Amino acid sequence: MIGIVPIQEAQDLASQKNLDLVKIAPQAVPPVCKVMDYGKYLFDQAKKEKEARKNQKVVEVKEIRLSPSIDDHDFGFKLKNASKFLKEGNKVKVSVRFRGREMNYTKQGEEVLLKFAEGLLELGTADRRPKLEGRNMSMFLIPK
Repeated sequence: MIGIVPIQEAQDLASQKNLDLVKIAPQAVPPVCKVMDYGKYLFDQAKKEKEARKNQKVVEVKEIRLSPSIDDHDFGFKLKNASKFLKEGNKVKVSVRFRGREMNYTKQGEEVLLKFAEGLLELGTADRRPKLEGRNMSMFLIPK
């Protein structure tokens, strides 16, 4: 902390130390400046951002498709895959596609989705109730 100094004196002080005079808050009256190595500052900022990106986990949305008349073995197999996705920390979109006359049995598809969510209750929770969109009914499961 040097205090309030004329600009020319601050520039001279920075050039004596082979550093840069950087405006931190140019809108303030008087403007707030700092004497620092600006190149090193930019390098450190870029390094911090790169480190933050490296530690960041990208959450993917995995999709599992079911049918309203799915067999128990197939249901168990899809349930096992969904549990693997949830353990990895990914969201799972579970959808039921209705073909032809199956559109009359949307209630059966909703029951399949609710049973699927119930099977994964300890690993994840349903984001919302099953929703019918055209010929597909879907719901999202998010990991706990």
